[in-house]
Amino acid sequence: MRRLVFALITLLLCGFCVPAAVAAPGRARTDTVLATGWRFHLGDVPGAAAPEFDDSSWTPVSLPHTWNAADGSDGGGNYRRDVGWYRTRVAVPAGDRRVFLQFDGANLVTDVYVGGRRAGRHEGGYSGFRFDITGLARPGETVPVAVAVDNRKTADVAPLDGDFTLFGGLYRDVRLVVTDPVHVDALDYGGPGVTVRQKALTAAAADLSVTTRVTNDTAVPRRIPVRTLVRDAARRVVAVSAGAVTVEPGRTVPVTTALRVIRPHRWNGVRDPYLYSVTAEAGGDAVTVPLGLRTFAADPDGGFFLNGVPYPLHGVNTQLPSRPDRGAAVSDADIDADYRLIAELGANAVRMAHYQHSPREYELADRLGLVVWTEVPLVGFVTDSPAFTANASAQAHELVRQNANHPSVAMWGLGNEQYVSSPAANAVLAAVQDVFRADDPDRLTTYAHCCLSDTDALAGHADLTGYNRYYGWYLPGADNLGKWADDLHRADPGRRISVSEYGAGASVRQHEQHPVPPAPGGHWHPEEYQAEVAEASWRAIEARPYLWGSFVWVMFDFASDGRNEGDRPGINDKGLVTDDRVTRKDAYFWYQANWSDRPVLHITSARDTVRTTAATDVKVYAGTAPVSLSVNGVPLGTRVPDDHIAVWPGVALQPGPNVVRATSVQDGRVLTDTVTWTRPS
Repeated sequence: MRRLVFALITLLLCGFCVPAAVAAPGRARTDTVLATGWRFHLGDVPGAAAPEFDDSSWTPVSLPHTWNAADGSDGGGNYRRDVGWYRTRVAVPAGDRRVFLQFDGANLVTDVYVGGRRAGRHEGGYSGFRFDITGLARPGETVPVAVAVDNRKTADVAPLDGDFTLFGGLYRDVRLVVTDPVHVDALDYGGPGVTVRQKALTAAAADLSVTTRVTNDTAVPRRIPVRTLVRDAARRVVAVSAGAVTVEPGRTVPVTTALRVIRPHRWNGVRDPYLYSVTAEAGGDAVTVPLGLRTFAADPDGGFFLNGVPYPLHGVNTQLPSRPDRGAAVSDADIDADYRLIAELGANAVRMAHYQHSPREYELADRLGLVVWTEVPLVGFVTDSPAFTANASAQAHELVRQNANHPSVAMWGLGNEQYVSSPAANAVLAAVQDVFRADDPDRLTTYAHCCLSDTDALAGHADLTGYNRYYGWYLPGADNLGKWADDLHRADPGRRISVSEYGAGASVRQHEQHPVPPAPGGHWHPEEYQAEVAEASWRAIEARPYLWGSFVWVMFDFASDGRNEGDRPGINDKGLVTDDRVTRKDAYFWYQANWSDRPVLHITSARDTVRTTAATDVKVYAGTAPVSLSVNGVPLGTRVPDDHIAVWPGVALQPGPNVVRATSVQDGRVLTDTVTWTRPS
């Protein structure tokens, strides 16, 4: 009976095929990171692609690498956007194998040469891409590879610019991927060649549709076995299908199969981010992608729903996971550290602004249960040209094909803050929406709107709308956020709205008790003011369940070389954590007290160490348990936090050092936070 079923499946997959050779079992694909052995030169170099070119005077570098980490964050907006050349030598394996160069990210336009011949060009700085270099090098040969990365502004490539530094170079990993000639497609917009769609989900079963793109790079037709397996988190096979398909030489055929998972375990956000995996086998090749079974929806009155249950999204925006000394050329360990901080904050969602992020970030979001909004780099302005629209559409295809299997991704973003509602801008957004609808009809789409009418046509292309609303910073009065939201909800009750950005700048070296609103573009950004904006903003958001999400701008301070404000030029200082990841600002602990299940006890203004007044208010962020305070060992009483805040007004400070200690028992643990404030004699 099993043989009969297999034969029927094979017939359905193959159709009335011509006789074909049966693909023999192959060798497993390999994926090798090419981190070392590179040489670099900043500036265009004629002839640098030639195999015999002498690069001995170039600078040895390791990848990831960028050339404008320093001048891209020193202010003035004059950081070097140029052409950077990289050269290395790559050992091509012997035998009948297919060889690809994979780039996880190179900013902005990349030309790749192998053995002096062009392997391909990629336009776009944030999505991954692959080139087939099989025909450019003989098996067993060590071949020179030259890569030109052009970081200059290009009229037909998004983004045209942005309120962030566009770090140039090979700032993510480069890999050598080797497969058999019969393999899962590696050239599907840089994606895995396997797409899993969830067709139905109940407590009893999950019905899946898995499409595997099968490629035959041999010279004859091949009858290729295709098998698909679903494994649970313990690696047990819980569903399987098998068959075969005949593929003509040099062709790729999509093979779709249906599978059912009985009694599915749902991916349930931060509460339970349960992951299955799907492995697609074609001949001897295999590709594994993540699978999370879940449903999500957004309602104009009820907000966001995960698995049919209200699940208000409260999270942060992230930019590239950069570091001051390395720009965006960071390691997986750096990215892991960032996401530990996000998880400890208690966020349940991340908006990955303003472009596609690294593969590592989507993987971590899956594992941590973070709901993700990810978007194409349409920022500020567009070029009114068919080439620009085509590039934006191509980057949308890449975003979906590379990330559609991640259960964390709930929303595709059309872009951010188009400043002019022109026919061209609306046409580009409409084109990107069409790509998202065609490539992934199951997910929601959204757009981050600002600076024009709330109901402008730009805000009408996506399913959902986010609004960048900086009340208390660029707009007057943090308390006005709630009124704005109510007015919009009342005027347009069918619109599904979120707050895609809100927040304020903060320097950890500038302090002011009871601060007056500072000038956003000025050089005084006291940390205490950011915390006050955070308090008022979150209270307004939490009280409005019709908001399907809210995203603080931003999780980490980041490089924006055109800025000259706060105490550091070249830095957007709205982060909850400093760009070196050393200091969590007061506002971080405010959100943690509200969002996280972990115990929280934090005395605010700890870094305001020199106090010139004889008395000061002491404010503590905490959970709901009582908090006790002492100064220089003298008890000042116990407070039950009101909305996660306990305040002792007018606390006397003696001349000299004053040791302020807060204590609270939370979840059976005694927590203590201590600061020292000095009043000059």
